[in-house]
Amino acid sequence: MKPFAYVRATSLQEAVDAHAGHPDARYLGGGTNLVDLMKHGVETPTTLIDITRLPLHGIEELPEGGLRVGAGVRNSDLAAHPLVRSRYPALSQALLAGASGQLRNVATTGGNLLQRTRCPYFQDVSKPCNKREPGTGCGARDGVHRDLAVLGHSEHCVATHPSDMAVALAALDAGIELYGGGDGPRSVAATAFHRLPGDQPERDTVIRPGEIVTAVVLPPAGPGAVSLYRKARDRASYAFALASVAAVLELADDGRVRRLGLAFGGLAHRPWRAGRAEELLVGARPTEEAVRKAVDAELAQARPLRDNAFKVDLARGLAQDALARLVRAAGGPPAARTERPTV
Repeated sequence: MKPFAYVRATSLQEAVDAHAGHPDARYLGGGTNLVDLMKHGVETPTTLIDITRLPLHGIEELPEGGLRVGAGVRNSDLAAHPLVRSRYPALSQALLAGASGQLRNVATTGGNLLQRTRCPYFQDVSKPCNKREPGTGCGARDGVHRDLAVLGHSEHCVATHPSDMAVALAALDAGIELYGGGDGPRSVAATAFHRLPGDQPERDTVIRPGEIVTAVVLPPAGPGAVSLYRKARDRASYAFALASVAAVLELADDGRVRRLGLAFGGLAHRPWRAGRAEELLVGARPTEEAVRKAVDAELAQARPLRDNAFKVDLARGLAQDALARLVRAAGGPPAARTERPTV
């Protein structure tokens, strides 16, 4: 490991000022991803700015019924919070599906959002990787890419974003609060926070240099809203998603879809919000056929590589099954309550 300086910040502004004064600095929260990457030589910060003492550890119920979750809240505490479990079960389920209990006890909400891809070419400094070193090429495109992207990738990068939590936040229409970057506090929709690779795969998010994630804001859960998160992986625990889905559903009194939030994980460089599927289903009766056509329309955008076309079928099965479960839970039309095999 290369030598680095260490700064312990006592306020947000002190942290931002320290970042501005130290080139190639990184903020340190739980460190469960950053420290590993430093050991591999992927990250080589000159300075670590410890933000664990900042007042970012609370979960606050907002007047209109939403929640504000501090960026320093541990994943295990967020998953177990009674209001998260009752109002946003998809978020609790996504957190519990990620990593081990030991890691969840250390990992933070902000760090979860900012974790880097697990693409083996990114994590191995002897391999070409445009995300790690722009201009060196993407070794995964013609190499080992079974676990990598089928949606939204580019010739420069086929990496996938590893967070389970971020997929749930995208489906829930969460917002992400940021501080610093020269323009003061701002908020970004969770669906816009992570980027597709394009020709700048080294940029995972829209975060500006020196900005700190301070909180995640969850909107009020609608009347009768139901949600869930489902994940398919190679082994039952401690594994990243081959494909996953987070879904939030509200039905109107006539059984039609009033609100739908649908997002895929494990398929793209960011959580993939399924806008085409949502557009087809909102205002419609969520019959089995309607759900199938909507999911197919969304996944028609997929461009699988040589070895990962199976991900499209896997995601299709997960989404159809998840929506069927939610329609049953919300008391939807009988046509939508047909039992489907569990993926």
